[in-house]
Amino acid sequence: MSLKARMKSEISPALMKELGLKNIMAVPRLLFVKVNVGIGSLTKNTKDFSDVTNNVALITGQKPVVTKSRLAISNFKLRAGMPVGVTVTLRGEKMYDFLDRLVNIVFPRIRDFRGLSIKSFDGKGNYSVGFKEAIVFPEVNPDDVSHVHGLQVTVATTAHNNEQGIALFRAMGFPFKKEL
Repeated sequence: MSLKARMKSEISPALMKELGLKNIMAVPRLLFVKVNVGIGSLTKNTKDFSDVTNNVALITGQKPVVTKSRLAISNFKLRAGMPVGVTVTLRGEKMYDFLDRLVNIVFPRIRDFRGLSIKSFDGKGNYSVGFKEAIVFPEVNPDDVSHVHGLQVTVATTAHNNEQGIALFRAMGFPFKKEL
């Protein structure tokens, strides 16, 4: 059963009871997933960062957008219009497929993984997690990677506070650390 179908049939009704909500529309749900990669260090050495965009496209199943700097900052040798990052916003079916692969395939592949920190919530139920290497994703072939790069995944929800967000992510199967 896909994560989207499980959300509708099992997770939402269980969250409604757990959080004491009376209306199904008040149950927290997922809005979007953003995947970001900074390429500032790559543009100083080479002008070609196509391998990073290809890796992000393989990981997410969607072509990324290259973000460019808006300001020139001389201390960082940054000019206006220089590429500084690659980003993808996932919604709908691709979002649920990505999160399903993240929880069931990627997290178990991380070396010495002991669970996710609850401190990465932003106070409004959104969660961010960073990866030092993109090769933990099975879609990326480590032999084809010329530059090892990390990425950041941010999951936005409709939760009003961290407690609702934690309940949503635990119900979806995110492996959080046992906080004392």
